[in-house]
Amino acid sequence: MPWTKEETKEYNRLYKLNTKEKTKEYNRLYNLNNTEKNKEYRIQHKDKVTERNRLYYLKNKEKITEQKKEYNQTEQGKKTKRISNWKGQGILCFDWNLLYDLFISTTKCEFCKIELTIDKKPTSTTRCLDHDHSITDKFNVRAVLCNCCNLKDVLK
Repeated sequence: MPWTKEETKEYNRLYKLNTKEKTKEYNRLYNLNNTEKNKEYRIQHKDKVTERNRLYYLKNKEKITEQKKEYNQTEQGKKTKRISNWKGQGILCFDWNLLYDLFISTTKCEFCKIELTIDKKPTSTTRCLDHDHSITDKFNVRAVLCNCCNLKDVLK
């Protein structure tokens, strides 16, 4: 006897639920092995992909916003945001992970030796990455300073 529409729906729902991890792994491996093919598709169908992404965002706006908020609270999220801000300030670096680790591990200002803090809003003891604003340097970070010393530009 054939299944009813509801029975088919339930079977498909359970199957998808039971094979979720396997499907996720398959898709990850497929994407790794077909990066060029995927890139070509996105170039050829740019408008279609853009529209699909826009519609997905509009349909799932609250969910995406919540996921971003949660991610930004994680260590990786904080690290990504800080490095992105440095790039926006024009800081150049060969190894961003090493620079971030140096920034986080520095506990005292390298000029005045005051204890450094990480604050949402800048205070005089907020940890800052001092850098040279000239374009000629490939690695233009000079030191990790407190906000007070950084504003004075003591290492000029």
